[in-house]
Amino acid sequence: MKLALIGATGLVGEVMMQVLQEQNLPVSDFYPAASERSVGKLVSFGEKTWKVCSIQDALDAKPAIAIFSAGAGVSKEWAPKFANAGTFVIDNSSAWRMDTGVPLVVPEVNPNKLSAGSKIIANPNCSTIQMVVALNPIHKEYGIKRLVISTYQSVTGTGVAAVKQLEDERAGRDPEMVYPWPIDLNCLPHGGDFLDNGYTAEEMKLVNETRKILEDPDIQITATVVRIPVKGGHSEAVNVEMEKPFEVQDIRNLFMNSPGLIVQDKVEDNIYPMPRFAQGKDEVFVGRLRQDPSRKNSLDMWIVADNLRKGAATNAVQIAQLLLEKKLVHP
Repeated sequence: MKLALIGATGLVGEVMMQVLQEQNLPVSDFYPAASERSVGKLVSFGEKTWKVCSIQDALDAKPAIAIFSAGAGVSKEWAPKFANAGTFVIDNSSAWRMDTGVPLVVPEVNPNKLSAGSKIIANPNCSTIQMVVALNPIHKEYGIKRLVISTYQSVTGTGVAAVKQLEDERAGRDPEMVYPWPIDLNCLPHGGDFLDNGYTAEEMKLVNETRKILEDPDIQITATVVRIPVKGGHSEAVNVEMEKPFEVQDIRNLFMNSPGLIVQDKVEDNIYPMPRFAQGKDEVFVGRLRQDPSRKNSLDMWIVADNLRKGAATNAVQIAQLLLEKKLVHP
């Protein structure tokens, strides 16, 4: 199978290649593409070294699948060109997520959205992905009325430059500022640009994408996004108000039997999800399950996942695997 990776030299692109290798997709011809300044660089994939090509060269190769991780502008320009050439595009940017004609897919939640006619497939925002993996079984069983979300997001979600800012601050070097304030020993309640409603773009992604994936526009959602000085993954405190009464143990059992979820919820042994243990893993970890006594039929929980893997690369590769399993593309 011919596969192109657009944005191969970026932080997520590197993890994409790692996950593609681990999952053993039947890739015979690999086209790592990036901006003109990176053309000609060498990357390792499989047991070979590949030369980075231009996006046009990747398009000319007519790959079966193209995974995009190069920003919304690149996706808006190039994804339709690949789709018109018959390529399935899995896009990791925000460009197509809320387009009504584009499926927004998390394989554990809505694999049925993939079809032969959906040549562009959107990968949700990293924070949304891990959250809906946990919310989906609850919504199916009990119905979700309202969500109150607070995120604690890794600097890796902003990219290499943000990681460098953190590392330079910790080393006492003069950093190049990616964030408007220092990130080390700090928390920034600022994810994405501020909008007219006082929320940020990242907060509204959680609202809009969750409703689209769970196919319920009536879920009431409010979110606060916070960037914290960690590298391992994103964490989320989520308060869920349900339509029906529940027992916490029933929710725990539901999670234990749901794909992609690992329950870490033994507070008597100090066992709960943390980014330092989620890093490098593909699953979503959930714990701190407890009934909210202040509101009827409400649950508090803590969700953690590696935002570069399940929040981006792993989810995209799982979509590619689904395309193969459904025989929408052929190796």
